[in-house]
Amino acid sequence: MKNKNHFHARKTAAKNAVAALLFGGVFAVIPCKAETDPVVAKVGETEIKASQIRPSLSGMSRADKENFRVNPGALNQLARSLILQQVLFREAAAAGWDKESEVVAKVERAKQAVVAEAYLDSVTKVPDGFPSAQEVQSFYEAKKEAFRIPKQYELAQIYISFSKEAGKAGEEKAKGKIEAVAKAIKGGADFSAQAVEASEERESAVRGGVVGWLAESAIRPEIRAKVVGLGKGATSEPIRLDDGFYLVKVKDSKEARVAGLEEVKGRVADFLREERAKKNREIYLSKLQQMQPVSVNEVALGTLVAD
Repeated sequence: MKNKNHFHARKTAAKNAVAALLFGGVFAVIPCKAETDPVVAKVGETEIKASQIRPSLSGMSRADKENFRVNPGALNQLARSLILQQVLFREAAAAGWDKESEVVAKVERAKQAVVAEAYLDSVTKVPDGFPSAQEVQSFYEAKKEAFRIPKQYELAQIYISFSKEAGKAGEEKAKGKIEAVAKAIKGGADFSAQAVEASEERESAVRGGVVGWLAESAIRPEIRAKVVGLGKGATSEPIRLDDGFYLVKVKDSKEARVAGLEEVKGRVADFLREERAKKNREIYLSKLQQMQPVSVNEVALGTLVAD
């Protein structure tokens, strides 16, 4: 399918192994009610409540939280992975796995790491009032070009496919179809209606061919070359790519600009807090090593990785 990602210069893909396992089971995600601590997911007698998910969200960046807000499916999968983890833990505990010496040792190492990290976070915590509004503005003014938003296009498409196996005859047939659609649009036919009826990329076709907003640099070069000269509401001539023909309509566009302070001040504040936290940690650990110098037996250490 030639969905929104097909316009990008590079495709990206990410798979969540735990989430993939979940599709094989029967899990219910419960709509939240107006409760203090509602159950948000359940499998059998095992439940996940809101209070069990909040800690996983609290340490996330503003951008990650925003992703969950606009992508409910990702939050759904988080709930599913947490409840699967509980199911696995109960199964393992019932089998006595938590008493295995190797597991006990791993738990102790994990405990030490968690306690140490939590303590380090507490002694290097960034003050609540940092950064100030003036510090945010000063950073923004100094790095303003870093907040430049490239020109963007809102695109719609009509796609007619052909395959190499179909040969020249198959390509000519597809070309005839796209040219007929292009002629109809030039004659006054509605692009959206034509997309619904004729486009073979059904994901966008059901939306009247709408692909969405894309930065100019993210549009495939072959398509970008035909799009950049079009005005708002204009439709390209048929564009041939390796897998088929396209008609692309520019529904709207936004010129490149620098994002205003109000748009990015939250991101700037997050970045400054992260940088200050890193600096605080470096300073604290440096002082700790000065007060308690570490001695390493390089010979003995080397034997641990010897063949």
